[in-house]
Amino acid sequence: MSQPVLELKDASIFQGSSLVLSNVNVEINKGDFVYLIGKTGTGKSSFMKTLYGDLPLTQGQGSIVDFDLRKLKEKDIPFLRRKLGVVFQDFKLLIDRNINENLLFVLKATGWKDKKEMQTRIEEVLDKVGMKTKGFKFPHELSGGEQQRVAIARALLNDPELILADEPTGNLDPQTSIEVMKVLQDINKNGNTILMATHDYALLLKYPSKTLKCDDNQVFEVVQRKV
Repeated sequence: MSQPVLELKDASIFQGSSLVLSNVNVEINKGDFVYLIGKTGTGKSSFMKTLYGDLPLTQGQGSIVDFDLRKLKEKDIPFLRRKLGVVFQDFKLLIDRNINENLLFVLKATGWKDKKEMQTRIEEVLDKVGMKTKGFKFPHELSGGEQQRVAIARALLNDPELILADEPTGNLDPQTSIEVMKVLQDINKNGNTILMATHDYALLLKYPSKTLKCDDNQVFEVVQRKV
């Protein structure tokens, strides 16, 4: 029996009072790797923001990692985000501290207390993304690809039920994009569920998977033709 980690039924997504997407019906199950594609301005980011609680869901039904998006209150958002891993295009690393301290900051903010457990977890997630030896470095000492690996490691810290990757290769060159994509693929093979917004169609061809498209105020599944 498939376990949905994300389910939207007849949902409408708004940015302020503007309707961005209407009648959205989406289901993502545990272990899936799903792309979200669409041109700039078609609603990919608004879709993602609704999922991690930045935009309220006011019409239709929505549940994500056992949270009801229609009933989500301000005080629930930190708890929702503990069960999600979010990877941004621009890394969002704190530039005034090294990588270990960046990750430690997140663990402390999400309620971890034991120093030894925190250090072990930081080593584990950096190892998963091939960055175990770089924890002492500051973000500016790393390449864009390395910074994005750290951002993925940060998203893994609380063993999330769903990783939302919003254009994770958007600021990277093609070769580095492939390296970051391989990291995401490995994480998915280990059982993590991933929803990745992208406009990098080369990656879709190289790593085909279930694909949702935002277009004309709708979200629909695209069937990839086998070559």
